[in-house]
Amino acid sequence: MHGNESAENYLETILVLSRRLPVVRSVDVATELNFKKSSVSVAMKKLRESGHIIVSPEGYISLTESGKEIADCIYERHTLLSSWLKRLGVDPKIAAEDACRIEHVISAESFEAIKQHIR
Repeated sequence: MHGNESAENYLETILVLSRRLPVVRSVDVATELNFKKSSVSVAMKKLRESGHIIVSPEGYISLTESGKEIADCIYERHTLLSSWLKRLGVDPKIAAEDACRIEHVISAESFEAIKQHIR
């Protein structure tokens, strides 16, 4: 798809947190993902260098247009796939975990076909 799975997960997490919190900081991302702050710091540097996020002088993280596009795509895949799996009778926790793995590897064509079939 757009990049590696790790970067996509970080971008999706920033998107989700931005809907829940007034501002998003590296510590919020670390807490949400249960990662070390140092690991998140390295990832944020890479995302900033690749043009997917902007970090303000205060440490507030926001998605750029390209970062938001990736995050929106991954989030849509995650929510649709996890809800579909739950409707099929999969335990909600397992459905969320499986959707998280599938969302990164499924082709655009296959995802669109599933989306059309579900809706």
